[in-house]
Amino acid sequence: MATTTKDQTEITAALVRLYVFLAQYLDRCFDEAARKSYPDSELQAHLTETRRQLMDILSVNPVVKKKLGEECDRILALGASCLKSGAADPKSLDAIQAERTVLKSKTLALSDLVAVFRALE
Repeated sequence: MATTTKDQTEITAALVRLYVFLAQYLDRCFDEAARKSYPDSELQAHLTETRRQLMDILSVNPVVKKKLGEECDRILALGASCLKSGAADPKSLDAIQAERTVLKSKTLALSDLVAVFRALE
């Protein structure tokens, strides 16, 4: 099946959304205002739906699908551990910061790609 620029844009935009939601989830570990301003149930619903959409799309490539699934699981477990305990130890905080840095880089790169794809439409 040939993909169109529109398909590429939608896939890339879904990845951007997922990474933004994951970053927002991790932000809750540091920012009380973020926890209060964005209800957990709403964030979880967005995360779950976006992840489900991507897993469906990525079924054409099991390696990438597995890699993205593992990344999501790792980030969600890290954030859940922090949120459950109320405060993370320095090692966990370093791990959260490292994940945030990776998510930021991926989001920036993919956002640029979405802009290019949209310009081609």
